[in-house]
Amino acid sequence: MLDKTIKDWSSEAAALEIEGRAFIDGQYRDALSGETRTTMSPANGQDLADVAVCGTEDADRAVVVARSAFESGVWAAMAPADRKTVLVRWAQLIEDHADEIALLECLDAGKPITDTSGGDVPAAARTIRWSGEAIDKVYDQVAPTPANCLALVQRLPLGVVAAIVPWNFPLTTTAWKLAPSLATGNSVILKPASNTPLTALRIAGLASEAGLPDGVLQVLPGPGGSLGRHLALHQDIDGLTFTGSTEVGKQLMQYAGQSNLKRTFLELGGKSPNIVFADANLEKAAAFAAIAVFFNGGQTCTAGTRLIVEDGIRERFVDMVIAQSKKWMPGNPLDPATTMGPMIDAGQLQTVANYVAVGQEEGASLVAGGKQIMLDSGGSYHEPTIFNDVDNGMRIAREEIFGPVMSVIGFKDAEEAVAIANDSIYGLAGAVWSNNINTAHKVAAAVRVGTMGINNYFGGDMTVPFGGFKQSGNGRDKSMHAFDDYTELKTIWIELD
Repeated sequence: MLDKTIKDWSSEAAALEIEGRAFIDGQYRDALSGETRTTMSPANGQDLADVAVCGTEDADRAVVVARSAFESGVWAAMAPADRKTVLVRWAQLIEDHADEIALLECLDAGKPITDTSGGDVPAAARTIRWSGEAIDKVYDQVAPTPANCLALVQRLPLGVVAAIVPWNFPLTTTAWKLAPSLATGNSVILKPASNTPLTALRIAGLASEAGLPDGVLQVLPGPGGSLGRHLALHQDIDGLTFTGSTEVGKQLMQYAGQSNLKRTFLELGGKSPNIVFADANLEKAAAFAAIAVFFNGGQTCTAGTRLIVEDGIRERFVDMVIAQSKKWMPGNPLDPATTMGPMIDAGQLQTVANYVAVGQEEGASLVAGGKQIMLDSGGSYHEPTIFNDVDNGMRIAREEIFGPVMSVIGFKDAEEAVAIANDSIYGLAGAVWSNNINTAHKVAAAVRVGTMGINNYFGGDMTVPFGGFKQSGNGRDKSMHAFDDYTELKTIWIELD
Protein backbone atom coordinates (compact mmCIF):
# COMPACT_ATOMS: atom_id res chain seq x y z
CA MET A 1 0.00 0.00 0.00
CA LEU A 2 2.91 2.36 0.68
CA ASP A 3 4.04 2.38 -2.97
CA LYS A 4 0.85 4.08 -4.15
CA THR A 5 0.93 7.61 -5.54
CA ILE A 6 -1.28 10.56 -4.73
CA LYS A 7 -3.16 9.80 -7.92
CA ASP A 8 -3.82 6.22 -6.80
CA TRP A 9 -5.05 7.25 -3.36
CA SER A 10 -7.17 10.10 -4.77
CA SER A 11 -8.82 7.75 -7.25
CA GLU A 12 -9.61 5.21 -4.54
CA ALA A 13 -10.92 7.96 -2.27
CA ALA A 14 -13.33 9.13 -4.93
CA ALA A 15 -14.72 5.61 -5.26
CA LEU A 16 -15.30 5.02 -1.54
CA GLU A 17 -18.78 4.09 -0.35
CA ILE A 18 -18.97 5.58 3.14
CA GLU A 19 -21.31 4.28 5.84
CA GLY A 20 -22.62 6.98 8.15
CA ARG A 21 -25.41 5.24 10.03
CA ALA A 22 -25.17 4.17 13.66
CA PHE A 23 -24.37 0.54 14.43
CA ILE A 24 -26.81 -1.03 16.93
CA ASP A 25 -27.68 -4.67 17.59
CA GLY A 26 -25.56 -5.90 14.70
CA GLN A 27 -27.07 -3.59 12.07
CA TYR A 28 -26.51 -0.14 10.62
CA ARG A 29 -29.44 2.07 11.56
CA ASP A 30 -30.54 5.67 11.17
CA ALA A 31 -30.84 7.77 14.30
CA LEU A 32 -34.37 7.55 15.70
CA SER A 33 -34.81 11.26 14.97
CA GLY A 34 -33.64 10.80 11.38
CA GLU A 35 -31.20 13.65 11.93
CA THR A 36 -27.83 13.66 10.16
CA ARG A 37 -24.83 15.96 9.93
CA THR A 38 -22.34 16.25 7.12
CA THR A 39 -18.78 15.40 8.07
CA MET A 40 -16.15 17.34 6.12
CA SER A 41 -12.53 16.78 5.21
CA PRO A 42 -10.15 19.06 7.14
CA ALA A 43 -7.82 18.89 4.13
CA ASN A 44 -10.09 20.80 1.75
CA GLY A 45 -13.41 21.47 3.45
CA GLN A 46 -15.29 19.16 1.10
CA ASP A 47 -18.23 17.05 2.25
CA LEU A 48 -17.50 13.40 2.96
CA ALA A 49 -20.70 11.78 4.21
CA ASP A 50 -23.98 12.32 6.00
CA VAL A 51 -23.61 10.80 9.45
CA ALA A 52 -26.38 9.91 11.90
CA VAL A 53 -26.76 12.28 14.83
CA CYS A 54 -27.68 9.99 17.69
CA GLY A 55 -29.50 11.40 20.67
CA THR A 56 -30.40 10.24 24.15
CA GLU A 57 -33.16 7.98 22.85
CA ASP A 58 -30.64 6.16 20.64
CA ALA A 59 -28.33 5.82 23.62
CA ASP A 60 -31.09 4.36 25.74
CA ARG A 61 -31.92 1.84 23.03
CA ALA A 62 -28.24 0.91 22.71
CA VAL A 63 -27.94 0.39 26.47
CA VAL A 64 -30.96 -1.93 26.51
CA VAL A 65 -29.49 -3.95 23.64
CA ALA A 66 -26.04 -4.08 25.25
CA ARG A 67 -27.46 -5.08 28.64
CA SER A 68 -29.56 -7.82 27.06
CA ALA A 69 -26.55 -9.19 25.20
CA PHE A 70 -24.46 -9.15 28.36
CA GLU A 71 -27.05 -10.81 30.57
CA SER A 72 -27.70 -13.49 27.95
CA GLY A 73 -24.09 -14.62 28.20
CA VAL A 74 -23.82 -14.87 24.42
CA TRP A 75 -20.42 -13.16 24.66
CA ALA A 76 -19.59 -12.81 28.36
CA ALA A 77 -20.06 -16.54 28.98
CA MET A 78 -18.44 -17.64 25.73
CA ALA A 79 -15.34 -19.76 26.20
CA PRO A 80 -12.24 -17.53 26.24
CA ALA A 81 -10.72 -19.48 23.35
CA ASP A 82 -13.83 -18.80 21.26
CA ARG A 83 -13.77 -15.08 22.06
CA LYS A 84 -10.13 -15.14 21.02
CA THR A 85 -11.05 -16.64 17.65
CA VAL A 86 -13.54 -13.84 16.97
CA LEU A 87 -11.14 -11.04 17.86
CA VAL A 88 -8.26 -12.53 15.86
CA ARG A 89 -10.59 -12.93 12.87
CA TRP A 90 -11.68 -9.29 13.32
CA ALA A 91 -8.05 -8.13 13.27
CA GLN A 92 -7.51 -10.07 10.05
CA LEU A 93 -10.54 -8.45 8.42
CA ILE A 94 -9.20 -5.01 9.32
CA GLU A 95 -5.94 -5.94 7.61
CA ASP A 96 -7.85 -7.28 4.61
CA HIS A 97 -9.58 -3.89 4.25
CA ALA A 98 -6.50 -1.87 5.22
CA ASP A 99 -6.44 0.53 2.27
CA GLU A 100 -10.12 1.40 2.64
CA ILE A 101 -9.82 2.01 6.38
CA ALA A 102 -6.61 4.02 5.93
CA LEU A 103 -8.38 6.24 3.40
CA LEU A 104 -11.36 6.79 5.70
CA GLU A 105 -9.03 7.84 8.52
CA CYS A 106 -7.04 10.10 6.21
CA LEU A 107 -10.10 11.84 4.79
CA ASP A 108 -11.97 12.13 8.08
CA ALA A 109 -9.13 13.28 10.36
CA GLY A 110 -6.73 14.85 7.86
CA LYS A 111 -3.96 12.48 8.89
CA PRO A 112 -1.30 11.79 6.21
CA ILE A 113 -2.04 8.62 4.25
CA THR A 114 1.46 7.36 5.01
CA ASP A 115 0.63 7.56 8.73
CA THR A 116 -2.79 5.93 8.48
CA SER A 117 -1.74 3.13 6.13
CA GLY A 118 1.65 2.49 7.70
CA GLY A 119 0.78 3.25 11.32
CA ASP A 120 -2.83 3.58 12.43
CA VAL A 121 -4.38 0.64 10.63
CA PRO A 122 -1.63 -1.89 11.42
CA ALA A 123 -1.57 -0.67 15.03
CA ALA A 124 -5.33 -1.10 15.42
CA ALA A 125 -5.21 -4.63 14.00
CA ARG A 126 -2.24 -5.47 16.21
CA THR A 127 -4.04 -4.16 19.32
CA ILE A 128 -7.11 -6.29 18.65
CA ARG A 129 -5.11 -9.39 17.74
CA TRP A 130 -2.79 -9.03 20.76
CA SER A 131 -5.72 -8.63 23.16
CA GLY A 132 -7.55 -11.51 21.54
CA GLU A 133 -4.54 -13.79 21.80
CA ALA A 134 -4.22 -12.90 25.50
CA ILE A 135 -7.76 -13.90 26.46
CA ASP A 136 -7.09 -17.56 27.10
CA LYS A 137 -3.76 -16.87 28.78
CA VAL A 138 -5.31 -15.05 31.78
CA TYR A 139 -5.83 -17.22 34.85
CA ASP A 140 -7.91 -16.65 37.95
CA GLN A 141 -6.25 -17.23 41.34
CA VAL A 142 -6.40 -19.49 44.35
CA ALA A 143 -5.47 -17.59 47.49
CA PRO A 144 -3.18 -18.97 50.24
CA THR A 145 -5.63 -20.08 52.94
CA PRO A 146 -5.83 -22.45 55.92
CA ALA A 147 -6.15 -26.12 55.03
CA ASN A 148 -9.90 -26.18 55.69
CA CYS A 149 -10.61 -23.27 53.33
CA LEU A 150 -10.46 -22.66 49.61
CA ALA A 151 -10.52 -19.08 48.30
CA LEU A 152 -11.06 -18.40 44.62
CA VAL A 153 -10.32 -14.96 43.16
CA GLN A 154 -12.15 -14.48 39.87
CA ARG A 155 -11.81 -11.69 37.32
CA LEU A 156 -15.24 -10.91 35.86
CA PRO A 157 -16.39 -8.39 33.20
CA LEU A 158 -17.85 -5.10 34.41
CA GLY A 159 -20.98 -5.47 32.27
CA VAL A 160 -21.90 -2.61 29.92
CA VAL A 161 -19.05 -0.21 29.13
CA ALA A 162 -19.29 3.17 27.41
CA ALA A 163 -16.18 4.27 25.51
CA ILE A 164 -15.75 7.85 24.30
CA VAL A 165 -12.83 8.42 21.92
CA PRO A 166 -11.22 11.57 20.44
CA TRP A 167 -10.69 12.91 16.94
CA ASN A 168 -6.89 13.00 16.84
CA PHE A 169 -6.33 9.23 16.71
CA PRO A 170 -9.84 7.92 16.04
CA LEU A 171 -8.90 4.41 14.94
CA THR A 172 -6.06 3.58 17.30
CA THR A 173 -7.79 4.89 20.43
CA THR A 174 -10.94 3.02 19.42
CA ALA A 175 -8.89 -0.17 19.23
CA TRP A 176 -7.25 0.59 22.59
CA LYS A 177 -10.73 0.76 24.18
CA LEU A 178 -12.57 -1.97 22.31
CA ALA A 179 -9.91 -4.67 22.37
CA PRO A 180 -9.54 -5.14 26.16
CA SER A 181 -13.18 -4.36 26.99
CA LEU A 182 -14.47 -6.92 24.51
CA ALA A 183 -11.72 -9.42 25.31
CA THR A 184 -12.81 -9.48 28.95
CA GLY A 185 -16.44 -10.18 28.02
CA ASN A 186 -18.15 -6.79 28.27
CA SER A 187 -20.76 -5.31 25.99
CA VAL A 188 -19.62 -1.93 24.68
CA ILE A 189 -21.22 1.31 23.51
CA LEU A 190 -18.69 3.37 21.56
CA LYS A 191 -19.16 7.08 20.97
CA PRO A 192 -16.63 8.32 18.42
CA ALA A 193 -15.85 12.02 18.15
CA SER A 194 -18.63 13.66 16.17
CA ASN A 195 -16.25 14.89 13.45
CA THR A 196 -14.33 11.60 12.98
CA PRO A 197 -16.77 8.65 13.19
CA LEU A 198 -16.06 6.89 9.90
CA THR A 199 -13.45 4.27 10.79
CA ALA A 200 -15.29 3.27 13.98
CA LEU A 201 -18.46 2.67 12.00
CA ARG A 202 -16.62 0.65 9.37
CA ILE A 203 -14.77 -1.66 11.74
CA ALA A 204 -17.96 -2.30 13.72
CA GLY A 205 -19.40 -3.95 10.63
CA LEU A 206 -16.22 -6.01 10.28
CA ALA A 207 -16.54 -7.11 13.92
CA SER A 208 -19.99 -8.47 13.16
CA GLU A 209 -18.63 -10.20 10.06
CA ALA A 210 -15.93 -11.76 12.26
CA GLY A 211 -18.58 -13.34 14.47
CA LEU A 212 -19.10 -10.82 17.28
CA PRO A 213 -22.66 -11.50 18.48
CA ASP A 214 -25.34 -8.90 17.81
CA GLY A 215 -25.72 -6.37 20.60
CA VAL A 216 -22.21 -6.75 22.02
CA LEU A 217 -20.91 -3.64 20.22
CA GLN A 218 -22.86 -0.48 19.38
CA VAL A 219 -21.41 2.65 17.74
CA LEU A 220 -23.26 5.93 18.28
CA PRO A 221 -22.04 8.98 16.37
CA GLY A 222 -23.31 12.18 17.91
CA PRO A 223 -22.49 15.31 19.92
CA GLY A 224 -20.24 14.89 22.93
CA GLY A 225 -21.95 17.56 25.00
CA SER A 226 -25.34 15.86 25.11
CA LEU A 227 -24.74 12.24 24.07
CA GLY A 228 -21.52 11.83 26.04
CA ARG A 229 -23.12 13.42 29.10
CA HIS A 230 -26.11 11.09 28.85
CA LEU A 231 -23.89 8.00 28.67
CA ALA A 232 -21.83 9.16 31.65
CA LEU A 233 -24.97 9.77 33.72
CA HIS A 234 -26.70 6.56 32.65
CA GLN A 235 -27.68 4.35 35.58
CA ASP A 236 -27.34 1.10 33.61
CA ILE A 237 -23.78 1.58 32.35
CA ASP A 238 -21.17 -0.07 34.55
CA GLY A 239 -17.93 1.39 33.18
CA LEU A 240 -16.81 4.50 31.33
CA THR A 241 -13.54 5.02 29.49
CA PHE A 242 -12.58 8.31 27.84
CA THR A 243 -9.66 9.81 25.96
CA GLY A 244 -9.75 13.57 25.46
CA SER A 245 -9.28 16.86 27.23
CA THR A 246 -8.78 17.22 30.97
CA GLU A 247 -11.70 19.64 31.16
CA VAL A 248 -14.15 17.12 29.67
CA GLY A 249 -12.63 14.26 31.67
CA LYS A 250 -13.35 16.09 34.91
CA GLN A 251 -16.97 16.59 33.85
CA LEU A 252 -17.39 12.91 32.99
CA MET A 253 -16.00 11.83 36.35
CA GLN A 254 -18.47 14.14 38.08
CA TYR A 255 -21.32 12.64 36.05
CA ALA A 256 -20.21 9.14 37.06
CA GLY A 257 -20.34 10.21 40.70
CA GLN A 258 -23.73 11.83 40.30
CA SER A 259 -25.18 8.65 38.83
CA ASN A 260 -24.18 5.12 39.82
CA LEU A 261 -20.44 5.47 40.58
CA LYS A 262 -19.63 3.67 37.35
CA ARG A 263 -15.95 2.73 37.05
CA THR A 264 -14.33 5.60 35.13
CA PHE A 265 -10.95 5.63 33.41
CA LEU A 266 -9.54 8.74 31.78
CA GLU A 267 -6.60 9.44 29.46
CA LEU A 268 -6.40 13.21 29.29
CA GLY A 269 -4.20 16.14 28.32
CA GLY A 270 -0.48 16.70 28.47
CA LYS A 271 2.27 19.29 28.28
CA SER A 272 5.09 16.83 28.02
CA PRO A 273 8.73 17.72 28.77
CA ASN A 274 11.49 16.68 26.35
CA ILE A 275 14.80 17.21 28.18
CA VAL A 276 18.07 17.47 26.25
CA PHE A 277 21.50 17.45 27.93
CA ALA A 278 24.67 18.68 26.25
CA ASP A 279 26.20 15.20 26.18
CA ALA A 280 23.34 13.71 24.13
CA ASN A 281 23.44 12.62 20.50
CA LEU A 282 22.24 16.05 19.39
CA GLU A 283 21.45 15.15 15.80
CA LYS A 284 19.14 12.35 16.86
CA ALA A 285 17.68 14.45 19.67
CA ALA A 286 16.93 17.32 17.27
CA ALA A 287 15.20 15.03 14.79
CA PHE A 288 13.03 13.54 17.53
CA ALA A 289 12.34 16.94 19.07
CA ALA A 290 10.66 17.86 15.79
CA ILE A 291 8.82 14.54 15.58
CA ALA A 292 7.67 14.90 19.18
CA VAL A 293 5.82 18.15 18.43
CA PHE A 294 4.98 18.15 14.73
CA PHE A 295 3.83 14.56 14.25
CA ASN A 296 0.07 14.59 13.63
CA GLY A 297 0.22 18.37 13.56
CA GLY A 298 0.92 18.49 17.29
CA GLN A 299 -2.59 17.13 17.86
CA THR A 300 -1.15 14.49 20.16
CA CYS A 301 -1.71 14.28 23.91
CA THR A 302 1.86 13.05 24.43
CA ALA A 303 3.46 15.74 22.24
CA GLY A 304 6.80 16.96 23.64
CA THR A 305 5.77 20.60 23.41
CA ARG A 306 8.12 21.74 26.20
CA LEU A 307 11.66 21.30 24.84
CA ILE A 308 13.89 21.76 27.90
CA VAL A 309 17.50 22.25 26.76
CA GLU A 310 20.75 22.67 28.70
CA ASP A 311 21.80 26.32 28.50
CA GLY A 312 25.26 25.73 27.02
CA ILE A 313 23.87 24.19 23.83
CA ARG A 314 20.44 25.80 23.62
CA GLU A 315 21.02 28.27 20.78
CA ARG A 316 22.89 25.73 18.66
CA PHE A 317 20.34 23.04 19.36
CA VAL A 318 17.41 25.32 18.51
CA ASP A 319 19.00 25.98 15.12
CA MET A 320 19.20 22.22 14.58
CA VAL A 321 15.51 21.80 15.47
CA ILE A 322 14.54 24.66 13.16
CA ALA A 323 16.30 22.84 10.33
CA GLN A 324 14.41 19.65 11.20
CA SER A 325 11.08 21.50 11.32
CA LYS A 326 11.32 22.22 7.60
CA LYS A 327 10.70 18.52 6.97
CA TRP A 328 7.28 18.94 8.57
CA MET A 329 5.71 21.58 6.34
CA PRO A 330 2.04 20.65 5.84
CA GLY A 331 0.72 19.20 2.62
CA ASN A 332 -2.14 17.26 1.04
CA PRO A 333 -2.69 14.22 3.30
CA LEU A 334 -3.38 12.00 0.26
CA ASP A 335 0.19 12.62 -0.93
CA PRO A 336 2.50 9.87 0.40
CA ALA A 337 5.26 12.48 0.69
CA THR A 338 3.27 14.54 3.22
CA THR A 339 4.50 14.35 6.80
CA MET A 340 1.99 16.74 8.42
CA GLY A 341 -1.60 17.35 7.42
CA PRO A 342 -4.10 20.03 8.49
CA MET A 343 -5.54 20.90 11.86
CA ILE A 344 -8.80 19.04 12.45
CA ASP A 345 -10.94 22.09 11.67
CA ALA A 346 -11.03 25.88 11.45
CA GLY A 347 -11.72 26.18 15.17
CA GLN A 348 -8.55 24.31 16.11
CA LEU A 349 -6.59 26.35 13.58
CA GLN A 350 -7.82 29.52 15.27
CA THR A 351 -6.85 28.13 18.68
CA VAL A 352 -3.30 27.62 17.43
CA ALA A 353 -3.22 31.13 15.97
CA ASN A 354 -4.43 32.57 19.26
CA TYR A 355 -1.66 30.82 21.21
CA VAL A 356 0.97 32.05 18.76
CA ALA A 357 -0.23 35.58 19.49
CA VAL A 358 -0.18 34.89 23.23
CA GLY A 359 3.41 33.62 23.05
CA GLN A 360 4.54 36.80 21.33
CA GLU A 361 2.65 38.97 23.82
CA GLU A 362 4.27 37.10 26.71
CA GLY A 363 7.75 37.92 25.38
CA ALA A 364 8.85 34.58 23.93
CA SER A 365 10.98 34.72 20.77
CA LEU A 366 9.21 33.37 17.67
CA VAL A 367 12.09 31.79 15.77
CA ALA A 368 10.22 29.63 13.23
CA GLY A 369 6.77 29.47 11.66
CA GLY A 370 3.79 31.11 13.26
CA LYS A 371 1.42 31.35 10.30
CA GLN A 372 -1.50 29.65 8.63
CA ILE A 373 -0.55 28.45 5.14
CA MET A 374 -2.15 26.86 2.05
CA LEU A 375 -4.95 29.40 2.29
CA ASP A 376 -6.37 28.48 -1.12
CA SER A 377 -6.75 24.78 -0.26
CA GLY A 378 -9.97 25.10 1.71
CA GLY A 379 -8.22 23.26 4.55
CA SER A 380 -6.88 24.23 7.98
CA TYR A 381 -3.09 24.20 7.66
CA HIS A 382 -0.54 25.74 10.06
CA GLU A 383 3.21 25.67 9.68
CA PRO A 384 5.56 24.24 12.33
CA THR A 385 6.16 26.90 14.97
CA ILE A 386 8.98 27.28 17.49
CA PHE A 387 9.30 29.71 20.39
CA ASN A 388 12.64 30.19 22.14
CA ASP A 389 13.37 32.02 25.40
CA VAL A 390 10.22 30.64 26.98
CA ASP A 391 9.64 30.80 30.72
CA ASN A 392 7.81 27.84 32.21
CA GLY A 393 5.27 30.21 33.74
CA MET A 394 4.08 31.44 30.33
CA ARG A 395 0.73 30.21 29.05
CA ILE A 396 2.34 28.61 25.99
CA ALA A 397 4.39 26.47 28.39
CA ARG A 398 1.53 25.58 30.73
CA GLU A 399 -1.56 25.11 28.57
CA GLU A 400 -2.17 22.35 26.05
CA ILE A 401 -2.28 24.00 22.62
CA PHE A 402 -2.88 20.82 20.58
CA GLY A 403 -1.09 22.17 17.56
CA PRO A 404 2.41 22.34 16.03
CA VAL A 405 3.82 24.82 18.57
CA MET A 406 7.06 24.14 20.48
CA SER A 407 8.24 26.06 23.55
CA VAL A 408 12.00 25.97 24.23
CA ILE A 409 13.06 26.43 27.86
CA GLY A 410 16.64 26.52 29.14
CA PHE A 411 18.08 24.85 32.24
CA LYS A 412 21.45 24.89 34.02
CA ASP A 413 21.59 21.43 35.66
CA ALA A 414 19.64 18.20 36.12
CA GLU A 415 17.91 19.40 39.28
CA GLU A 416 16.49 22.44 37.50
CA ALA A 417 15.48 20.35 34.46
CA VAL A 418 13.46 17.99 36.65
CA ALA A 419 11.89 20.90 38.55
CA ILE A 420 10.77 22.51 35.28
CA ALA A 421 9.48 19.20 33.92
CA ASN A 422 7.42 18.51 37.05
CA ASP A 423 6.06 22.06 37.30
CA SER A 424 2.89 21.19 35.40
CA ILE A 425 -0.63 20.03 36.15
CA TYR A 426 -0.03 17.24 33.62
CA GLY A 427 1.98 14.04 33.80
CA LEU A 428 1.44 12.01 30.67
CA ALA A 429 4.76 11.54 28.86
CA GLY A 430 8.27 12.87 28.39
CA ALA A 431 11.84 12.03 27.46
CA VAL A 432 15.42 12.66 28.47
CA TRP A 433 18.40 12.71 26.12
CA SER A 434 21.84 11.99 27.58
CA ASN A 435 24.68 9.55 26.96
CA ASN A 436 25.42 9.51 30.69
CA ILE A 437 23.57 6.47 32.07
CA ASN A 438 23.41 7.95 35.57
CA THR A 439 21.94 11.25 34.40
CA ALA A 440 19.46 9.57 32.08
CA HIS A 441 18.12 7.10 34.63
CA LYS A 442 17.98 9.54 37.52
CA VAL A 443 16.13 12.16 35.51
CA ALA A 444 13.75 9.60 33.99
CA ALA A 445 12.92 8.29 37.46
CA ALA A 446 12.36 11.76 38.89
CA VAL A 447 9.98 13.11 36.22
CA ARG A 448 6.38 12.38 37.24
CA VAL A 449 4.82 11.03 34.04
CA GLY A 450 3.25 7.79 32.89
CA THR A 451 5.71 7.14 30.06
CA MET A 452 9.28 8.43 29.98
CA GLY A 453 11.68 7.80 27.13
CA ILE A 454 15.45 7.64 27.41
CA ASN A 455 17.08 8.67 24.13
CA ASN A 456 13.77 8.16 22.30
CA TYR A 457 10.34 9.75 22.05
CA PHE A 458 6.97 8.01 21.46
CA GLY A 459 8.51 4.71 22.57
CA GLY A 460 6.40 1.71 23.54
CA ASP A 461 4.18 -0.98 22.05
CA MET A 462 1.27 -3.19 23.10
CA THR A 463 3.34 -4.88 25.80
CA VAL A 464 3.51 -1.79 28.02
CA PRO A 465 0.77 0.29 29.68
CA PHE A 466 -0.10 3.81 28.58
CA GLY A 467 -1.64 6.51 30.76
CA GLY A 468 -0.86 9.48 32.95
CA PHE A 469 -0.22 10.92 36.38
CA LYS A 470 -1.88 13.99 37.90
CA GLN A 471 -4.44 15.72 35.64
CA SER A 472 -3.41 13.57 32.70
CA GLY A 473 -5.83 10.95 33.96
CA ASN A 474 -6.03 7.50 35.54
CA GLY A 475 -6.25 3.92 34.40
CA ARG A 476 -4.16 2.48 31.59
CA ASP A 477 -4.59 1.59 27.93
CA LYS A 478 -2.58 -1.21 26.28
CA SER A 479 -0.89 -4.27 27.81
CA MET A 480 -2.45 -6.70 30.26
CA HIS A 481 -2.90 -3.80 32.68
CA ALA A 482 -5.77 -2.56 30.49
CA PHE A 483 -7.67 -5.74 31.32
CA ASP A 484 -7.80 -4.54 34.94
CA ASP A 485 -9.87 -1.51 33.94
CA TYR A 486 -12.67 -3.57 32.43
CA THR A 487 -13.01 -6.27 35.10
CA GLU A 488 -14.14 -6.71 38.67
CA LEU A 489 -12.49 -8.98 41.22
CA LYS A 490 -14.75 -11.44 43.01
CA THR A 491 -13.76 -13.62 45.96
CA ILE A 492 -15.44 -16.95 46.63
CA TRP A 493 -14.53 -18.30 50.09
CA ILE A 494 -15.23 -21.98 50.72
CA GLU A 495 -14.99 -23.58 54.16
CA LEU A 496 -14.57 -27.35 54.11
CA ASP A 497 -15.93 -29.76 56.72
